[in-house]
Amino acid sequence: MYSCLSRGLRTKGRLCPGYASSQSPPWNVDPCTPSTHRRPERCLHSRISAGNLWQSLAHLLSGRAKQQPVAACLMSTSVRRRRLPSAFPVLDEALQPIHNDVFEANLRNSQACQQRYIEYMEKVKKGGGENAVKRHTQRNKKMLVTDRLRMLFDDGYYFELSPFAGMGLPYGDIPSAGCLTGIGKINGLWCVFIANDATVSGGTAYPITVKKQLRAQDVAIQNRLPCVYLVDSGGAFLPLQSEIFPDKNQGGRTFYNEAIMSAMKIPQVSVVCGSCTAGGAYIPTMAEETVMVHRIGTIFLGGPPLVKAATGEEVSPENLGGATLHAEVSGCVDHFASVEKEAYETTRNMISTLNFELPEEDGEGVEEPRHSVEELMGLAPQDYDHSLDVKLILSRLTDGSKFQEFKARYGTTLVTGFARISGHQVGIVASNGALTHNASLKGSHFVQLCDQRDIPLIFLQNTVPMPELTLSQTQAETNTNRLKAQGSMMSAVACASVPKITIVIGGCHGAESYAMCGRSFDPNFLFLWPNARVSLVAPGHSAALAQEEEDVEKINKRLENESSAFFSSGRLWDDGVILPQDTRKVLGDCLKIIKQQEYQLSKEKLRTPLLRM
Repeated sequence: MYSCLSRGLRTKGRLCPGYASSQSPPWNVDPCTPSTHRRPERCLHSRISAGNLWQSLAHLLSGRAKQQPVAACLMSTSVRRRRLPSAFPVLDEALQPIHNDVFEANLRNSQACQQRYIEYMEKVKKGGGENAVKRHTQRNKKMLVTDRLRMLFDDGYYFELSPFAGMGLPYGDIPSAGCLTGIGKINGLWCVFIANDATVSGGTAYPITVKKQLRAQDVAIQNRLPCVYLVDSGGAFLPLQSEIFPDKNQGGRTFYNEAIMSAMKIPQVSVVCGSCTAGGAYIPTMAEETVMVHRIGTIFLGGPPLVKAATGEEVSPENLGGATLHAEVSGCVDHFASVEKEAYETTRNMISTLNFELPEEDGEGVEEPRHSVEELMGLAPQDYDHSLDVKLILSRLTDGSKFQEFKARYGTTLVTGFARISGHQVGIVASNGALTHNASLKGSHFVQLCDQRDIPLIFLQNTVPMPELTLSQTQAETNTNRLKAQGSMMSAVACASVPKITIVIGGCHGAESYAMCGRSFDPNFLFLWPNARVSLVAPGHSAALAQEEEDVEKINKRLENESSAFFSSGRLWDDGVILPQDTRKVLGDCLKIIKQQEYQLSKEKLRTPLLRM
């Protein structure tokens, strides 16, 4: 129970932190509520016993407490909190003439990368192609997945994750991996969505499809976001079944995650807007609440052809597993929708029943950076040798271009400090050169400081193309000390419990990328700029990995192809490629999404997942 009445009570032998001293009456201290306390489960106010609470009530009502402070105490729960005013210094990082040559080279490279980005985006938006789209809309009378999402989300806006997943794979291009995933607002509440695109091979699940679905569920678990499944799937792609079915993080993990999330009080809602065959049939039946569309939605393990082959009986899809059957007879679904539009209205109504109390919209305007975000195109490094001072980038991302630097004169190849992005206070860790011994110790200190203060971390990653070789005793000692310090920073990053967002603005190479919260260190979100490179060593720096010149040339050619941001995103090594000028908006959305879990009223108790009849 969260109440200002609990101030000053001793809980489990410790004084409640809300009560500053025995001299101050409990009603003079601001209350702690789920919406204002970052980690309510750690707060001692939640452990007040009933006896102590009644003692406090008796004290307040006995006449010993003055009437006016009690009234102020009871009213103070509705007072909107505000952060401490920002006194951060402004980064005066205007572009100088000395930057022009590098800026122009970077700009040309960024424009070429942006053109490639646009071409990829146009390709994935076509889905399975013109014929498949016609068959889906005209013959099958279904809406396109993008139209479904626009109808489901507030103002038709949603934030898509990994749109390039499935492109350039050994078994061919699978646009958007055959399903769209991302985050959007339903009645003001951020929700993760997983929506099959039936224009791509009829919604068939490939290995990359399963990987993309599991990543979306990971995002939902990590940020405690409700999950909405738009199911229109024909089951697994059988020729690749060995990469879909048997292992731990393959097909069955989707159903496991669904059950676990329900037990964690992360809502699971499903819309059956097409075929749910074989494995796809379990998603709606394991959801907490499901709506099914008449005539186009079906649920069965084996369709009419399998029934005929097994029994010789001919049956229609609607009679075998249609919405009428499952809504009236089997009870597998909870809501019947005559048309798709009704299904999405019903889904929005289902989300409105969830136990969240969202804060009032803050009317205060957010201070924009003093420098244009469009200039980030020329600050995105073409390669490591074209990197400019990372503070030039920070001044175009933070509110008011303000930044409170931490240890400014120590370990200068790593920039650390505090700022605000879209009104959210964050700690920033930004590469500004090699991650030296001093820079690593500085990074470790700062990450632990942010963890202590519950401040989310933003990593801007641009690591060196390859580690320095050990060619002398002095270099060996330097590398040994650096190794120990980097290990310390890795431990700090891995153990930090605060949200982490990583943006690869340049290179993502070698062990330094781990210390800068690479994919394997489980950031809440990780995005790449189109110019980014992801590989063990950067192209052109592989001479130490091979003896023969011919081998070096082959390795460099392969690295050039496999290190590109689009190669990485096609294999889901990230959450998507974003344009530099969109970075500030993406970070703002991610910080809002992460913060939403504070507004869920009931989330502590682990319960058995909801089971159907």
